[in-house]
Amino acid sequence: MIGGKKVLALIPARAGSKGLPDKNIRPLMGKPLLAWPIEAALASRAVDRVILSTDSEDYARIGRAHGAETPFLRPADLASDTAPSIGFILHALDTLAAEGEVYDYLVLLEPTSPLTEGGDIDAALQALDDARPQGITAAVGIAPMETQHPAFAVRRDAGTGAITPYTGGSFATLPRRQDLEPVFALDGSFYISTPQALRDERGFCHDNTMGVPTDREKALEVDDLVDFLCIEAILTHRQSHPSQTHLRSSIGDQT
Repeated sequence: MIGGKKVLALIPARAGSKGLPDKNIRPLMGKPLLAWPIEAALASRAVDRVILSTDSEDYARIGRAHGAETPFLRPADLASDTAPSIGFILHALDTLAAEGEVYDYLVLLEPTSPLTEGGDIDAALQALDDARPQGITAAVGIAPMETQHPAFAVRRDAGTGAITPYTGGSFATLPRRQDLEPVFALDGSFYISTPQALRDERGFCHDNTMGVPTDREKALEVDDLVDFLCIEAILTHRQSHPSQTHLRSSIGDQT
């Protein structure tokens, strides 16, 4: 609970994956992928209840083993490749509301972002709650686009292969990295909203959404095996260097 408000953490984990088969239960450092957001939510001081939304009895059993509740299974029509996320989110909210369980905030934590921690959730919830008087109703994690800034994007000629700056001009006039305006990308580390805003806007990103900057490494998401191996390497490093809470600020210590 935060500021007297009830918080629900929802972990989505449907069975099957085209990019990486059964990725939601793929072992990562000895735990299935879906266990990581469950444990992050349980570690949060603000979250009151942690529920796994899945269409699989096997996934539900695994989720319960790691501390999540599974009071319902997700209907098949809300678990297809083409089903929009808002469907299973509202299904969870409506099912719980029918039982008298109503929440002030919903936190969506995807198994594909296993580096999110309980402290990240609490900080984002506090930032959102503090911004409510300004009309903000949702918060999402954003990561700085430093090495992939749009200013350095190029077009490639299909015939010759020649490249030109995407933003126009010439390569001679490209700005220095340190002179660029900071830009960010949605990173998937967490999505938070009031239930009413979800019903009204049908999603987390809209005119009243705030971005909460996250650590660079926490922006990594599991879409394929390369992502998985990178995240595994970061977690291995964390275990062997527990005092280094921020990888970027600690890299100089490794030389």
